[in-house]
Amino acid sequence: MNVRRIEVPLRIYHEDTDAGGVVYHANYLRYMERARTDWLYERGFDHERVAHEHGILFMVRSIEIKFQRPARLGDNLLAVAELAGMRHGLMTFRQSVMRGEQSLVRAQVVVACVTAKDFTVAVIPPTLANFLGVEG
Repeated sequence: MNVRRIEVPLRIYHEDTDAGGVVYHANYLRYMERARTDWLYERGFDHERVAHEHGILFMVRSIEIKFQRPARLGDNLLAVAELAGMRHGLMTFRQSVMRGEQSLVRAQVVVACVTAKDFTVAVIPPTLANFLGVEG
């Protein structure tokens, strides 16, 4: 497994689509969230334990997204999350939703490390960065 990338299989159900059978645009954010969360889970990351032991949380700071093609009812897709960089209190992910080799949506998502107490930006602890298998 590439330490920086994960692919999460998805199937599009009726609940994901509008009346025309096309995936509603906001659902792509859910699919990308799932991929980022699985990226962390694959590394043994536990949100509750990290909040308790380190007093930090991770929150989306910004998303730049480009919709390229629609997904439809019954499609089999992949939600992809790839760590593009990590600096101080920020992790940047390149993300996409794919149908085979065809890119449907691409995004750059910046996730901030914040204190659990007052949500101010915090530096990702070096031990946590090492645990995640990446260098700060």
